[in-house]
Amino acid sequence: AYVVLRSSVQPELLLKECKEFCVAVGAKEIYASGDSILEAFPFHTSILKLQCLQASLGDTDAALWPVTEETAECWRTMYNEKSVRIPNGAWLSQRDLKDILKTDQAYFVHRGECLLGTGLISGGEIRWVCSMQFGAGEEVVRALAHAVTEEHITVEVASENHKAMELYKRLGFIAVSELSKWYKIL
Repeated sequence: AYVVLRSSVQPELLLKECKEFCVAVGAKEIYASGDSILEAFPFHTSILKLQCLQASLGDTDAALWPVTEETAECWRTMYNEKSVRIPNGAWLSQRDLKDILKTDQAYFVHRGECLLGTGLISGGEIRWVCSMQFGAGEEVVRALAHAVTEEHITVEVASENHKAMELYKRLGFIAVSELSKWYKIL
């Protein structure tokens, strides 16, 4: 479970109540962010904001196929299956998916008939990259970059997601800020 503490007069009490609730509903591990009281717990990961120039990514022959109402559930299933293995990965509900289809751009990334991966874009940010073929991550990022209209492309990544950090470094992304720190409270 993941807990974000926000503006509490009694953050210790709020954390205790959140922890008790998470345990009651079956959480085996609990991570929290958002308040300095958490520094007493073991550090888990940082969420970093990385950027690079779109023009520096190079080109690809991979194609983007937008997610539609008909393919949305397949995309969500792939997202959730991959998310489980990622530090601080998020789970998408059917409601989340409906919101994504209204506001963001979700894609399948193909080369010919081969599915290379999936991705999600919101404005100038690549919000999700998933490689479905070993070694296809660079091509998936390059293809998704074509749908970004900003000069700089932004990604957010957990510092403990070593594979993603290495991929983005190879592509020329650099860390520009630390967005949050997460601590293990159970």
